[in-house]
Amino acid sequence: MHVEAVPLYLSEVAPARIRGGLNILFQLNVTIGILFATLVNYGANKIHPWGWRLSLSLGSMPAALLILCTLFLVDTPNSLIERGRLEEGRAALKKIRGTDNVEPEFNEIVAASRVAQEVKRPFRSLLRRRTNRPQLAIAVLLQLFQQVAGINAVMFYAPVLFNTLGFETETSLYSAVITGGVNVLSTLVSVYSVDRAGRRMLLLEGGAYMLLSHMAIAVVFRIKVTDSSDDLGHDWAILVVAMVCTFVFSFAWSWGPLAWLIPSETFPLETRSVGQSVAVCVNMLFTFVFAQTFLSILCHLKYTIFAFFSVCVVVMSLFVLFFLPETKNVPIEEMKERVWKQHWFWKRFLDDEDNNHVVVNGGKSK
Repeated sequence: MHVEAVPLYLSEVAPARIRGGLNILFQLNVTIGILFATLVNYGANKIHPWGWRLSLSLGSMPAALLILCTLFLVDTPNSLIERGRLEEGRAALKKIRGTDNVEPEFNEIVAASRVAQEVKRPFRSLLRRRTNRPQLAIAVLLQLFQQVAGINAVMFYAPVLFNTLGFETETSLYSAVITGGVNVLSTLVSVYSVDRAGRRMLLLEGGAYMLLSHMAIAVVFRIKVTDSSDDLGHDWAILVVAMVCTFVFSFAWSWGPLAWLIPSETFPLETRSVGQSVAVCVNMLFTFVFAQTFLSILCHLKYTIFAFFSVCVVVMSLFVLFFLPETKNVPIEEMKERVWKQHWFWKRFLDDEDNNHVVVNGGKSK
């Protein structure tokens, strides 16, 4: 549930100029949690026979902290205004922005709320071609691309992957800790640069480095890993670890956080919650599919699975290049006018909507 609600909450309360960085702080905390979980598992692996109980029980501590912190959160101005609590929404907006001069933004939210209140069935509205089809298509495809990029294959099965390449068990677990640390550091890069370089630039740069990493790992698999031998040697082993870290680093500043950020800031108010729910559902579905099938695919395809990931990275980078609009520094309520209506491909959907409001009858429009 937090995967759905937190990015949405942050996108609604953040000023447009820092919305990306503030939103990705959520992803930064997730990566820190993954790193700590890996460290705990690494330590608990040495404690017998109750180490797994310690590892499992420690998971309750961040959950308790999360519950405690939610008691201090305020409702977003968008949520308050949509529920008809205008003065509370105005007060919340002043508190969040730190100024009393919030009337222009307040009026934009009120106008968006009036449109949202006319929508009685948000799931049905989400499927409408002329209002939500571009945002829905991008949200679903970003979640799909995030998974086929191969990140879960690397992060979930890093110890298994390193064992396949000839590393010892302890060394493979240690390497998984390294990738977790790289994940955290790279997310910091994204926090700093997302509102400066823009979403598209980070995705394209990340895709280039991810492609390089996958191709290098595929070559190592092809040359050194055979049915009769999996002894890499020192130099090849260092290369594999470097390429895995390069992949994790490039993913964690680009496709990792931005696949959550972009859907949370592009949907209109009336379908924002539903759209984010669909994005989360698609992500969890493909995470489950890859978690259940990766080992079998690795055994059958061997090095060609990384060639497959390489092709996927090329496809998703081309999608970003041609079809993903830039949303940097654009207020959420102005996305339709400043983003979707200006894009060479997606504007045709909104052009259809505009044309439907003009009906010629005896030379008069209505």
